[in-house]
Amino acid sequence: MTAVPEERVDRFATARQIADAVLLEGYVLYPYRASAAKNRLRWQFGVLVPPGYGRDAAEHSHQRTECLMEPRRGDRLAVELRFLHARRRTVQRAVGSRAFETVEELALADRVLVPWDEGVEERIELTFPVDELAAGEVVRAVRLAAGEEQETVQEDGRPVGRLLRRHEQVDAVLRLSVQEVPGPYGTLRLTAVVENTSDWRPPAGAGRDAALARSLVSAHLLLGLERGRFLSATDPPEWAREAAAECRNEHTWPVLAGGDGRADVLLSSPIILEDHPQVAPESPGELYDATEIDEILALRTAALTDREKREARGTDPRAGAVIDLADSMPPEVLERLHGAVRALRDVTGAPADPADGQPWWDPGGDPGVDPDRDRVQVGEHSVGAGSRVLLKPGRRRTDAQDLFLHGRTALVEAVLHDVDGSVHLAVTIEGDPGADLWRAQGRFRYFQPDEVEPLEEP
Repeated sequence: MTAVPEERVDRFATARQIADAVLLEGYVLYPYRASAAKNRLRWQFGVLVPPGYGRDAAEHSHQRTECLMEPRRGDRLAVELRFLHARRRTVQRAVGSRAFETVEELALADRVLVPWDEGVEERIELTFPVDELAAGEVVRAVRLAAGEEQETVQEDGRPVGRLLRRHEQVDAVLRLSVQEVPGPYGTLRLTAVVENTSDWRPPAGAGRDAALARSLVSAHLLLGLERGRFLSATDPPEWAREAAAECRNEHTWPVLAGGDGRADVLLSSPIILEDHPQVAPESPGELYDATEIDEILALRTAALTDREKREARGTDPRAGAVIDLADSMPPEVLERLHGAVRALRDVTGAPADPADGQPWWDPGGDPGVDPDRDRVQVGEHSVGAGSRVLLKPGRRRTDAQDLFLHGRTALVEAVLHDVDGSVHLAVTIEGDPGADLWRAQGRFRYFQPDEVEPLEEP
């Protein structure tokens, strides 16, 4: 590991905001308690397990990033490998003056301590002259030694317990190489492989938790050129499209992440992002749960009971910070989360002419469509509002809830068209006691014409 040059800190500053979100995505989910069911199975992204742990095909031992870059003469490539190292925490209660016993929880006045796997950020920082990479593959081994720590827990000035934290050895390797790409601009294809090289084999009865302790969790790369630039993987220059399509990325995805639209920094993320991703300026802090809207999450967190908040604070310091954030959020900050206008467009005037290439279509202003009267041909049948049909939802595009309706009869309420030209049948289920309420509220279930069988004569 090397010290971080001043210019590199500045170059990665903007990208690191997104990288931090990637690093801690799903770290601890609402309601931020270790006892919550969805916090029992953690760390779903960027987990590089030991190669000997082959019980789950969804877990991988390596990531491969390939991207195109245009370095300048004498350029240098900065590489930052970041991941979490799991640290298993055991809770013990003081018994007498010197003895301790392991317990499932230790209740304190301000928190409830429970066993938990903490994630410690690890950062491997390297810099290479591009010419060195051109001379041959560069390989750097990484080893994090196993260890154990103890922390005494005190309350009212006296020891009431202790926390034991144990982390296992993690071995990995980073491989970097470049290859010339035919073209006029001296473009290179950069290949960066991160691989877990641990020789650990799971003993009988060992599960995923044992593998996680020896894994690189939420692993991702930050890459930066001092004077050159990277090419977008999704929107490269026309001459480089074929070369970009030949790049092979496994279990990770490279996106441009430089500030102000610059292309000198690239983030290779286990989560698919678009180029130049940004954290919403309205977001008041890290919530570690991107499946929720900040406003909803903040309100629900503030509404937790005192006991739930104490357990969250005892689960993890990051969870405690979320609780404190929700409890102390001023009204004006919460109000900003209610919505934000990113852009405006004019939707007044005459309907857009499709010949102009404008995708906007307002079905309410189109006299050619009428959901209550339109009909669609299904085989030899003309189906519209009032038609009875047998539901046969398609497995490839429906959701699990619709599959439960296979074989049920339904009444077509409307025929709807979307901007893609597809037709959907809005239906209510026959025999459903809530059908009248659904109809009054304008709420229906939707199926495509090839997912129904008409029950009336042609």
